[in-house]
Amino acid sequence: MRLLLLSLVFGVGLVVALEVGLRVLFGFGNPLTYISDKEIGYLLAPNQRTRRFGNRIMINDYSMRSSTIDATRSPACLRVLLLGDSVANGAWWTDQDKTLSALMTRRLKVDLPSYHEVEVLNASANSWGPRNELAYLRRFGTFEAQVVVLLINTDDLFSTAPTSIPVGRDRNYPSKKNPSALAEVFERYFTKAPPIPEMKAVNSEEGDRVGFNLEAIRQIQQQASNDGAQFLLGMTPLLRELGQPGSRDYEQRARSRLLELTQKEQIPYLDFLPSFNDTPAPASLYRDHIHLSPEGYQRINGAIARSLQKLLQQSEESFNEGDSRIGTGD
Repeated sequence: MRLLLLSLVFGVGLVVALEVGLRVLFGFGNPLTYISDKEIGYLLAPNQRTRRFGNRIMINDYSMRSSTIDATRSPACLRVLLLGDSVANGAWWTDQDKTLSALMTRRLKVDLPSYHEVEVLNASANSWGPRNELAYLRRFGTFEAQVVVLLINTDDLFSTAPTSIPVGRDRNYPSKKNPSALAEVFERYFTKAPPIPEMKAVNSEEGDRVGFNLEAIRQIQQQASNDGAQFLLGMTPLLRELGQPGSRDYEQRARSRLLELTQKEQIPYLDFLPSFNDTPAPASLYRDHIHLSPEGYQRINGAIARSLQKLLQQSEESFNEGDSRIGTGD
């Protein structure tokens, strides 16, 4: 009887230790949750804080991976709105201070000391495409940002229409916390995810999918312009596009259409494919086939910062020219 009691106590203690360890060390049991949205498809649920594998994650009340902000920008502040998917977001493997938006903030504070404050707002979510990002802008606006930066990757040119179907059904888009850390580990690593039949129709979207996404990019640029903001578009390649044989035929066609759009609409465009190809060890820029490593983030951060400096300088020159014409009566 005593041996049975000791075994029971040991078993309970082991379960408690595992639960606490999985929560404290890895953040299991407290995943980021999502909410459905008819137009946007889904958003990270607002006002969340968690740690996953030691990395801090903060979501503000506008579902951004950013700290709390005021909707109204202070006059002395440079505000940049970064839109994107998991590449911009950083997901669970990137600490809050090492996200692209955090890197941009620190770089711009150094490069543009005339601004007393710099904010880079990170409006992004896993698997968002241009149509999700356009819907987000239509809902929330540009937050008085002077520049809107849209960061996409090659796959985003083929992304489907926004949908909320995965929320609460796909383990990567939970709508509520797990009852325990052990339950999340068991569900995530020891059970097979059930299929979601409705996703077949979503993934089989008919029509010119590339054209739909290009039009969304054009409308994002238009809304930024209407709100008085500059617009910058950047696109990162997939790892397999680097070197030979390079991008696949359908990707090359889509890339050509995107380039044509940027030229027609005079959209400042950073295609990171040539730059990444010039890297001696291009694989070092990636953590997997699509997501960037810290080295990859540093590479695009520098290019974006230089482009933002140029755009802001052009904007200031245009403003000063306008003041000059008003002063002379032209």
